Amino acid sequence: MSETYILSWDQTGLEACINVTDIEKEEMWNTLKSVETNRTSRLNTIIQNLTLRARFNTQRHYEIYAIDVADGITKEDLESMFNDDPQGSPDLIRIRGRRIYSMGTAEPDRVVIR
Repeated sequence: MSETYILSWDQTGLEACINVTDIEKEEMWNTLKSVETNRTSRLNTIIQNLTLRARFNTQRHYEIYAIDVADGITKEDLESMFNDDPQGSPDLIRIRGRRIYSMGTAEPDRVVIR
């Protein structure tokens, strides 16, 4: 079984790593237990907040992607991947992930991730 993550980064590095699978499981259990929740899912709210932040901070050139990873890969693994290889990680996510939002690359003199 695989897990899905949403990753958000800008020209200075990774900013958010959200485990979508855990959120979906939590929402499913809340539904089964008849727990009152907001009409808007928590996941939609997270994506809207990340996208809004990206649109209002265009100078930081945000990218937001969803990616499916093999079972056993954790949030910490993805975060350390970005720390260990700040350019290779976004390149890999761009190839294998699904783009949610992207402004493109930034000014070369301020960039850690292109």
